[in-house]
Parts: sequence; structure tokens; C-alpha cells
Amino acid sequence: MSPLEIKKYPDKILREACESVESVTKKERKIFDEMLFTMRHFCGIGLAAPQVGISRRLIVASVEDVTIKLANPEILDTDGSDMMSEGCLSVINTTVDIKRPATITVKGLNEEGKMVELKAGGLLARVLQHEIDHLNGRLIIDYMSIFRRLKFKVSCKKG
Repeated sequence: MSPLEIKKYPDKILREACESVESVTKKERKIFDEMLFTMRHFCGIGLAAPQVGISRRLIVASVEDVTIKLANPEILDTDGSDMMSEGCLSVINTTVDIKRPATITVKGLNEEGKMVELKAGGLLARVLQHEIDHLNGRLIIDYMSIFRRLKFKVSCKKG
């Protein structure tokens, strides 16, 4: 298997709200597997479908010994808060300090097409929130101060 191409900012697909998945079929399971392979190939811990050019609500994450594949993930509940520096495979050479809920409850369709609900904390909670942001067209640069964001956009146009 070859890794999929990672779309980089300012690719337009990264700003699209993705389409919901009706059901998880063989096609979606193949996409999950390709995304997981791609994520690992590029040393990531999470990946959303738009990052590989697919405008569908699919994410994968792998933190420590936990690997998650979800279609239509939705955050049901949050608790606490935590600040951490985040990077992104689609926004190269950039990190942003982002305050997010420390624990979340998420529901979505697993790779067997069954509705599941899971509670996550720490890094896994952060990764899931980051990937769900991608499904809504939101990037880590959206969490930057307005001045830093303007400077970032100018540097992207030069580079």
C-alpha cells in the first residue's frame, strides 16, 4: 500500500464542511485503512478524510495502544480544560497552543458500522477534537491570535 497525498494549507478542501457517511461499507473500511497507513507513514497520531482529499466525515486516531476509526464523529459532552501545543500534517512547520476540553464523550459509527460512544481524556481527547475540527473546515491556524494568523498567511503566500 502506498500512502495517500496529504493536502496542505491553503488547499480548499481543508476549509470544506464534510459530507456525512450514510453507512460504513467495504469502501469506507478501505478508506479507514488507507488513512491509518498514511497517518503512520507520516508519523501522525490522527488524520481526517479531507486531509487526504476526501470530503467525508471519517477520522482515524492512534494514541498509545488505542486505535480509533470513526465515521460521523460527534462530541456529546466535554469536561475540564487543558492547554497544549498542536501541530498538523496539513499545516507544516507550525504549532499552536490550543485550549480544549480535557475529557470528551464522542459518538460515531465504528468500522463495523455500529453506533458507538466512547469517553476519552488527555492526548486522545485532543486528537479526536483536532480531527473533528478538520471535518468542519477548521484548522489549527484558526486558534491563532489575529496578528499571528495574518503573519502566517503572509508567509504562506511568500513560500
